[in-house]
Amino acid sequence: MASIFSKIITGEIPAWKVAEDENYLAFLDISPLAAGHTLVIPKKEIDYLFDIEDDLYTGLQLFAKKVAKAVGKAVPCKRVGVAVVGLEVPHAHIHLIPINKVSDIDFSRPKLKLGDEEMKTICEKIRAEL
Repeated sequence: MASIFSKIITGEIPAWKVAEDENYLAFLDISPLAAGHTLVIPKKEIDYLFDIEDDLYTGLQLFAKKVAKAVGKAVPCKRVGVAVVGLEVPHAHIHLIPINKVSDIDFSRPKLKLGDEEMKTICEKIRAEL
């Protein structure tokens, strides 16, 4: 069965897409820890990050680096934190989260509920920095 991320890749489910190429996709998290919280995924559906073949894994990290730099320019923050949890969706993904302190990347914190206009604005700001 296709994961929710695979459905985003195929367009079955809409997403605020930040960046995309033939192998990878970055889009805003709909339940973010911070404005600009972005998910980076391989388009190939692989459940566990460390099961990705080396070339695809390396490419994913380089793609995430490019997106993280854009997030950091578009969203005021001290750093863009990186997290891989891998339990919530059975499709490998990297969280890029704008942070100002360590506790900003605590997944037990309540998630934000951002409106469509705010998501659109954030998405456009990140895209403009790529």
